[in-house]
Amino acid sequence: MSHKKKQSGKIRTKSCYRLDLPGVVKSLIAEPMAPQQRWIRIIPVALLMYTISYVDRTNIALALDPKISGMMRDLMMDDRMKGEAAGIFFLGYVLLQVAGGYLAAHWSARKVISLCLVGWGACAMGCGLAHTFRQFEVMRFFLGVTESGVFPATLVLLASWFPRAERARANAYWNLCQPLAVVASAPLTAWLLGSVGWQRMLILEGLLPFLWLPIWWTFIRDHPREAKWISEQERTFLEETLRKEAAQVAPATRVSSIGRCFHPSVFLMIIIYFLHNCAAYGCMTFLPDRLKVQGFSPVLYGVLFAIPYAVTAVVMVINSWHSDKTRERRGHVAAVYLLSGVSLILSVTMSGHFWISYALLCLAIPGPFAAMAPFWAIPSETLPRSTTGLVVGMVNAFGNLGGFVGQDFVGWLSKLYHSTAIPFQALGVGMLVAAVLAFWLPKPLGQVRRPQPLAPEGTLT
Repeated sequence: MSHKKKQSGKIRTKSCYRLDLPGVVKSLIAEPMAPQQRWIRIIPVALLMYTISYVDRTNIALALDPKISGMMRDLMMDDRMKGEAAGIFFLGYVLLQVAGGYLAAHWSARKVISLCLVGWGACAMGCGLAHTFRQFEVMRFFLGVTESGVFPATLVLLASWFPRAERARANAYWNLCQPLAVVASAPLTAWLLGSVGWQRMLILEGLLPFLWLPIWWTFIRDHPREAKWISEQERTFLEETLRKEAAQVAPATRVSSIGRCFHPSVFLMIIIYFLHNCAAYGCMTFLPDRLKVQGFSPVLYGVLFAIPYAVTAVVMVINSWHSDKTRERRGHVAAVYLLSGVSLILSVTMSGHFWISYALLCLAIPGPFAAMAPFWAIPSETLPRSTTGLVVGMVNAFGNLGGFVGQDFVGWLSKLYHSTAIPFQALGVGMLVAAVLAFWLPKPLGQVRRPQPLAPEGTLT
């Protein structure tokens, strides 16, 4: 086809799918005719940085379980307060999302994240020093504030290093931090809770950002032109490709960045991401309640908590690889939301058969996480770079309120009905609604004949 001949970058990318190798393995090689140092230098450092961030969101789920931790007893908490303590993080998480994305795009993603590393390390350790419920709540709130700039800043950073054909995979490999944080930290956190208690566990795990900060500062650069470790060939390839892609999404008429934030498609993304986070964090915080009836040891308990997130890592890689291969985003978001919603509802229905219910949970939990790579590829593929950080920050800020509402909602209903069955079914219905709404998201450029920017003058397709 003549279109393929015009875009040599696409020819090279498509050729990687013709190699006689399994598809997921081939996805590790995004552009076989171009050097790959950016995959080796940027992704692992960003992945481990955000893994450390995510540990602070997963350790609380185990610390709030009265079977392996004395935290609820020490702070005199009930199920409603449990959901509030875990979820208040997300009220703080709203505050610097837009500012973090804007500063990353117009100043430096590297510097924004470095400042956040210092702030969230201090607040994470502060949570371990709390002696009352209110003290703990305040520190969790400020932990959310200090982490809030990290996500939009990292998306801006990746958009400066990975062309559109690689972006869903780059987002997925970075977002592997979320399941990997659970897989790696859950058994260790459970052991620390049994060995040194919840306060020392939080202090020890709060040291991690300070240990990672020198590595982040040494290895990360904001743009290919600033990196001395890439070849001239790779630098030229990236700069030319990204410049062409930026020109494609430039709006036909001048529209202010603030104006783009009020486009209906941005509000649609917020609603979808709100439902997404309700399910992701509502399930995470109250998953121990689905396990505790079996009387497992703390370490085995941590392993069973981690297994669904190991499955999540596999599903994330496969979904992002296929999304990049087909250059399709919306269907890949909807499919995993649908799988999550159906599996979550069936898991509650089969709660009388523990291992069947648990297997269905292993299929339900990956949905929100596996949707993130294609979902977050959409803004960078439909917006000018100068606007991406602002819109991503806004969507992430208000969408993450679902993290608070989901956990508080599940805690409230669990206290009311003395069971997580009804709230888990409600979360499943929310995932089904998100699956339907996903088909109204904007189409990235690879799916349309001409650029359709995410701007007020555009229309959803």
